[in-house]
Amino acid sequence: MSIHRQSFGIEAIDQLLGGGLLPGTLTVVAGATGVGKTQLGVRWADAGLAAEQRRGVICDLTSRGDAQNHAGYALSQYGWDLSAYPADTVLDLENIWEFDRPIGDYFHPFSRTGRRVTRRDLEPDDWHAWKSDLARVLRKSVSFFYEHFVRGSRRVVVDGIEPTERFADSIQFEFFEYLYHQVLRKEDEWAARELFRERFRENSPQVLSHRYDHRAIGCLYLYTTPHILLDDLMAEPLGDGDIFSNANTIILMGRTKDAGRLGRALYVAKHRGSACGDEIRPYRLTDKGLEFH
Repeated sequence: MSIHRQSFGIEAIDQLLGGGLLPGTLTVVAGATGVGKTQLGVRWADAGLAAEQRRGVICDLTSRGDAQNHAGYALSQYGWDLSAYPADTVLDLENIWEFDRPIGDYFHPFSRTGRRVTRRDLEPDDWHAWKSDLARVLRKSVSFFYEHFVRGSRRVVVDGIEPTERFADSIQFEFFEYLYHQVLRKEDEWAARELFRERFRENSPQVLSHRYDHRAIGCLYLYTTPHILLDDLMAEPLGDGDIFSNANTIILMGRTKDAGRLGRALYVAKHRGSACGDEIRPYRLTDKGLEFH
């Protein structure tokens, strides 16, 4: 039986991946700041419009206020007017099933910006304040993703996670773990139970008439590494139990040296479940996105 793959719409990458990413799996795109991870993520999310008749969604976990420029890339490269989901408003369960109501496709859950959000970077009081913010936004995040999934979105891009020595010390990664295991990889009825809770019974007829298959949802996780050179990324061993070892697919993006000149290249380090090309593919960043040689 053939499996519908979630392609990037970039021939050079899709060839390396045997046609694209496998739905229902986790893909990690790793590389230093400035190598084009965000542009690649926006490209993959936009490709959902042609493949699944609905674009993917972008979850930006940035805490320091850095400009990821998702909206700029989406508009200039694909004519996609990326709009924000109101993360700070009260959870509204009354209008979930009004499908004509516009909902934003960009989710920035943390309003407490300005600092890295790892245990070693925060004072104890600040750490607990961030934890309180996390508890506040988790249920709102369920609403964001569930609303998009019942409307047809099948691609999730998670960006803005800062590097840390231990994933357990990162509030951003704690959020991602919840998102991935309690929403993306849960059957739709269980995700609805997490959202509606005591009001699930009254909403169950609508839940059952708007089913979706969680196994069709792909997740692209953009991870910033301290390594700049692609050779260093390729030489780094996968940690036991970390995000890389749990990923189905790993795409590395980094700088390369050739005849004394710096360039950029991409390499698929891991891709379970299908044939995978082992070429290192040079590319450059343009105002149209990634262009491969």
